[in-house]
Amino acid sequence: MKEIELRGSPSLSMILVCGFQALYVTDALWHEEAILTTMDIVHDGFGFMLAFGDLCWVPFTYSLQAYFLVSHPQELSTAAAAVIILINAVGYIIFRGSNSQKNAFRRNPSDPSVSGLETIPTATGKRLLVSGWWGLVRHPNYLGDLIMALAWSLPCGVSHILPYFYVIYFTGLLIHREARDEHQCVKKYGLAWQEYCKRVPYRIFPYIY
Repeated sequence: MKEIELRGSPSLSMILVCGFQALYVTDALWHEEAILTTMDIVHDGFGFMLAFGDLCWVPFTYSLQAYFLVSHPQELSTAAAAVIILINAVGYIIFRGSNSQKNAFRRNPSDPSVSGLETIPTATGKRLLVSGWWGLVRHPNYLGDLIMALAWSLPCGVSHILPYFYVIYFTGLLIHREARDEHQCVKKYGLAWQEYCKRVPYRIFPYIY
């Protein structure tokens, strides 16, 4: 609305940023039940990190791209916009596909959408997915999330680091979160988790980390 007030119409860059974020919010609301099985809820619980993060950190950092574009308008070609949309789509497919696969398997391992996937039995009586999205890397949902975070920043150009603060910070957060998750899984699944790590050696980024 501020961009319309200043320039008469929203830029293509602003439309992409707001559109990508609207998709992300809509997805979270549509698949809200899956949030109840995340590390934030199951292990961390309600405390300073969750309260401060959701009420202060997220609103200010997620809006940096739009805030930047109001003061630093960017000309974006149709071809560049198409590439950025494709990057966001790839990230969303990985993010949603892996999260939905995990949630379906957790709710009902006999579900036709996941029943054919390869698994490893654990001492707890549960099984670990070692194929599908979860055979690509150990945290494919994090990979998809980071690709989308990059797509949110790209419409802002490369003249300033501010719009990229989110993806830089988010990369550090997810690497730290992955390490905490790894610690929990070693304690919970023991030898089965070690076997999973041998089968799927990369944590977030295929052939890199």
